[in-house]
Amino acid sequence: MNLYDVIKRPVKSEKGEMIRRENNEYVFEVDRRANKIEIRQAVEKLFDVKVVSVNTLTVKSKNKRFRFSMYKTPIVKKAMVKLKDGDEIAGFEF
Repeated sequence: MNLYDVIKRPVKSEKGEMIRRENNEYVFEVDRRANKIEIRQAVEKLFDVKVVSVNTLTVKSKNKRFRFSMYKTPIVKKAMVKLKDGDEIAGFEF
């Protein structure tokens, strides 16, 4: 897998910002097939930082309704990447 295929986009939310400030962890939306080793390598090479740990979670789809039609939200895999103290990713502020 290409490095740019592994990491899709950063997740910018209030909870993610709180985690970033307290624990120096960044949240990314990643490819569903990517494992922790691929995510670690992609973050280290793309942002030139040292990764301490990677935690992943899969957000399952939910049934939603818009007016009279029903649809399902997509299944998303997120990765919470903890960086070494002193390292940070520029331009990630909320």
